[in-house]
Amino acid sequence: MSRVAAIDCGTNSIRLLIADIEGDNFREIYRTMEIIRLGEGVDRNKQFAPAAIERTLRAVSEFALEIKRRGATSIRFCATSATRDASNRDLFINGVFEILGVKPEVISGDEEAQLTFEGAVRQLHPSDAPFLVVDIGGGSTEFVIGQSAVEAAKSVNIGCVRMSERHFSSSPPSIDSITSAIADIDGAIDAASLVVPISEAKTVIAVAGTATTVAAAGLGLDSYDRYAIHLSRIPSSKVSEITERFLKMTRDEIAALGYMHPGRVDVIAAGSLILDRILKRIKVAEFVASESDILDGIAWSIANGAKS
Repeated sequence: MSRVAAIDCGTNSIRLLIADIEGDNFREIYRTMEIIRLGEGVDRNKQFAPAAIERTLRAVSEFALEIKRRGATSIRFCATSATRDASNRDLFINGVFEILGVKPEVISGDEEAQLTFEGAVRQLHPSDAPFLVVDIGGGSTEFVIGQSAVEAAKSVNIGCVRMSERHFSSSPPSIDSITSAIADIDGAIDAASLVVPISEAKTVIAVAGTATTVAAAGLGLDSYDRYAIHLSRIPSSKVSEITERFLKMTRDEIAALGYMHPGRVDVIAAGSLILDRILKRIKVAEFVASESDILDGIAWSIANGAKS
């Protein structure tokens, strides 16, 4: 049995999963997440802010302690959208290496989509295929479709942080800013649909914090409960209602929601708008919210010998 440590570092958050994996058996040992906003300002400045690197390396130091404490023997650290776009990414990469002894891999959008798909579909029945996995991150959104394996994938530069920074300068956002965000999002969906036949999906699986937070709202939870959220089915009409509600709320009103992570307060309106526009485009009745995503895919890749 292999005890592995998977780290996913995105634009908005960094997450750690420690798991025991043997064959097809997966046992979660520890899972945690920190909002670090590594991608703050990257869309505008094309480089990491020193404070963002400092926040991220502080979280990596905490992760290193957990990895040592829990005896994981193999580590894989994957960095995604913001790191691909930052001209000074070596400052971040070298800092992580000094702490963990592992160099972060700046993975491509295609590999990000592959790992996300592998993590998301393992618990679903093959009769629900073809699956479209949608991963709304901080800087990018991945679309990946397949039956038991990836058949087509595309990463586009729309994400909850990127769209918030680009379009939403007030809370609640103005009608004009919402209109410009919709045009931006719809254009990216158009680009994705040229590569990924999104309308052929029988089941849409949405992963990561935006989707699971929308699911928490859709389920009417008083506090965030990943076990209630995982594999829940949220009607598309409910997503539209939630999105409209978030877009009309002030920052303080969003922050007061019991299920809302403090680090998502400023970006959930833009994130839910992305999810809503995707579901409207595909014209599906519901989406499946999954707590299993790229992080789980990274863990499986270590166990399968991809990295050690």
